[in-house]
Amino acid sequence: MGKIIAIVNQKGGVGKTTSCINLAASMTLLEQKTLLIDLDPQANATTGSLFQKEPGANIAQVLLDEIPIQESLLVTPAGYSLIPGTTDLTQTEVQLLQKEQREYTLKKKLAVLSNLYDYILLDCPPSLNILTVNALVAANSVIIPVQCEYFALEGLSNLINTLQSLRATVNPHLQIHGILRTLFDGRNSLAKQVSEQLLMHFKDKIYSTLIPRNIRLAEAPSHGQPALLYDPHSNGSQAYLSLAKEILHRDGCPIPSIHAPSDIPSTTFLKKRSPSDIPSTTFLKKRSQHDKSPSIEQVL
Repeated sequence: MGKIIAIVNQKGGVGKTTSCINLAASMTLLEQKTLLIDLDPQANATTGSLFQKEPGANIAQVLLDEIPIQESLLVTPAGYSLIPGTTDLTQTEVQLLQKEQREYTLKKKLAVLSNLYDYILLDCPPSLNILTVNALVAANSVIIPVQCEYFALEGLSNLINTLQSLRATVNPHLQIHGILRTLFDGRNSLAKQVSEQLLMHFKDKIYSTLIPRNIRLAEAPSHGQPALLYDPHSNGSQAYLSLAKEILHRDGCPIPSIHAPSDIPSTTFLKKRSPSDIPSTTFLKKRSQHDKSPSIEQVL
């Protein structure tokens, strides 16, 4: 059975969606069949993977029983599968609140997919709403991205209290897989101090991998690509690849040998996947890294 990991933090702007996209691409490179589900009404994980605002079938339709979950699967240019998000999730949240056992909706839907993937990553909204609760009920574990700043510590404490409450009621198996320090700038003394406090309080729950502030990580979503496709040479790309290896190591999984990113051109960096390897018949055209960035009108 595949591992289901929710990437969650009720505080916005901590690199949650960036981590989902780039971790999915890194896991794929490490020969893990990976599915990313975009549960955020902003749908940034979708546009950051495909550069399509509304790609068609989406997770909102799945949650409302309008289509089977298998019909919502897409395969991204980076090789991982995706169930797209949509702005309709805001309305979906309201409709879910009217259902019985609403917190188990996603868990029931994922039952038919859990054996088809090694990892299923859930990108959660930046709030503890019913969509996030669904993710936490369905997940085996959580990854908590934390920016190394003062207010992040207070938010982390509140989130851990919420996880403990859910563990005591609806998901007794929910564990913290790890806490990920993101947007780290080693030149900032406050960032160093917060990082040290996190290490002191949470010890082995902190991933040794630090995700740096990196311009390539910021640019890649405007091209509808993970940083591993956009610029595999960048520090950000290599940091997420290191994180993926660390996760596999914690899970006791073998880590396949791959070439260093600096040895491989970005256009051939990710291994091509056969349609038989991934439960989806829909493949999407890969954007060239030389394509021009879209205009504001195109994005809107």
